[in-house]
Amino acid sequence: MKPVVHIVDDDRSYRAATARLLSAHGLKVEVHESGDQFLARLSDCEPGCVLLDLQMPGQSGLQIQRRLRELAPLLPVVFLTGEGDIKASVEAMKAGAKDFLEKSSTTAVLMQAIDRALIQYERQRAEHECLQAQRALVAGLSPREVEVFRYLIRGHLNKQIAFALGISERTVKVHRHQVMEKLRVRSAAEAVSIAANIGLINQDAASPAG
Repeated sequence: MKPVVHIVDDDRSYRAATARLLSAHGLKVEVHESGDQFLARLSDCEPGCVLLDLQMPGQSGLQIQRRLRELAPLLPVVFLTGEGDIKASVEAMKAGAKDFLEKSSTTAVLMQAIDRALIQYERQRAEHECLQAQRALVAGLSPREVEVFRYLIRGHLNKQIAFALGISERTVKVHRHQVMEKLRVRSAAEAVSIAANIGLINQDAASPAG
């Protein structure tokens, strides 16, 4: 799916001119005349990045950015403003904006900002999909396999796991093999990496070892 550049700006002429410019550069574009309208359409919007006007009627660009962090955290934001505003720029960047540009910026500067935002989007999307896939693999473990997995990622030996769970070491080996197969890993280190990615390491560190 080709990513979309969402232009959110109440200035009709700027919105239309920028849409034509980006389309001429081969980008897929959608326009929104206010932040409120964009948020209302968000569930139907295709992902990509957002060119967001700082000052608009209704919710300001910074307010919309805060809402996007909750509703669509993978969408990078490039702020646009008609005049320089250092304070707002600093606030926007601290809140995760990819760039902060004046509307008078050259086409080259604008295109570079969009390229960086789309690269960020693709990287974050890939990381998100990988994380979801890893969570699905762990969710496929049986209750006993989850218990073995939790001991495994804490570095316990098979005999220690067997004693803790009240089962034979041979049974532990069978469960351990199943865990490795279902998680599609070949080493305990890879299993630990998955556990760390989905937050199990922190959860286990906060719970008794048993």
